[in-house]
Amino acid sequence: MKTILAAVVANLLVMGLAPTAHAVSAEPASVRDVYANYAGLSAHEVEGRDYRRVQRVPRGAKVAHIAIHGGAIEAPTSQLADQAAGRRYAYSSFEGIKAADNSDLHITSTHFDEPRALKVVAAVDYTVSWHAAAGTAVTTYVGGRDTTLIKKVTAGLRAAGFPVSASVPEEIGGDSPRNIANRNRRGMGVQLEISRGQRELFFAGGKLNRAWIENPANRTKAFYRYVAAVNRALG
Repeated sequence: MKTILAAVVANLLVMGLAPTAHAVSAEPASVRDVYANYAGLSAHEVEGRDYRRVQRVPRGAKVAHIAIHGGAIEAPTSQLADQAAGRRYAYSSFEGIKAADNSDLHITSTHFDEPRALKVVAAVDYTVSWHAAAGTAVTTYVGGRDTTLIKKVTAGLRAAGFPVSASVPEEIGGDSPRNIANRNRRGMGVQLEISRGQRELFFAGGKLNRAWIENPANRTKAFYRYVAAVNRALG
């Protein structure tokens, strides 16, 4: 009896002390999403009230900067992608604009099938998909299937003084062919997962609420230096 009791206690201790697989919390798994796809979301949420879709495609654009969890879903990915796209590159953003519970609008990257965004991505050769990762550490996780561009973006960010993680947790690796970042003409793109610690440095006072990030006057120099570093990697 004592032996059995000791074994149970030992197992409980192991369970309690065992670390999680990754210290990084990223975008929710699809099983946790409220909606499995865009059709389900659009049937229950109202465009213009709960969410909005924004696209801008210059003639002949070969690069698209996208933010599929934009607005108040994963702040400030819309602002970063928009600035990066400028007038030269294509831009697509799906933005949560609800007063609360914008996380309900999250559709994981491998299930994200909003037709306008898919059309933008399908028409270009290179994709940079902007996302937000949790964590107070100042870092970026650079994933995707475009290994050449991943190396260039990683080197560019580091050269500009921005820390980049040496490894990317599997759940935010962005290497699935079904991931919208990889559904361009070349079948490969880059996914940027930017920690909260890094994102807070992009705005005065470290504030990331929707009203604050939508005002360009609140952006810091780091915001613009980061975007410029990514674009330099694109050539």
